[in-house]
Amino acid sequence: MEVKIGVRSVHRELIIETDLSPEQVEEEARKALALDNGVFALSDTKGRRVIVPTASLGFIEIGEDENRPVGFGGTL
Repeated sequence: MEVKIGVRSVHRELIIETDLSPEQVEEEARKALALDNGVFALSDTKGRRVIVPTASLGFIEIGEDENRPVGFGGTL
């Protein structure tokens, strides 16, 4: 599943592919935001970890994987 994280004062968002469900990502975000000096942390599908201080979070967009068509096929 794809998660986009907007960081304040940064023009590009972080895009992470994770094996977590949308509910799990939302729960992690809620836990981090409940703490005074919390951090929002996620691991991607390759085991890398992204950690963002909650004070710097602009937004978190949680989306399902999209099955995109491959190739140049069209309708006839």
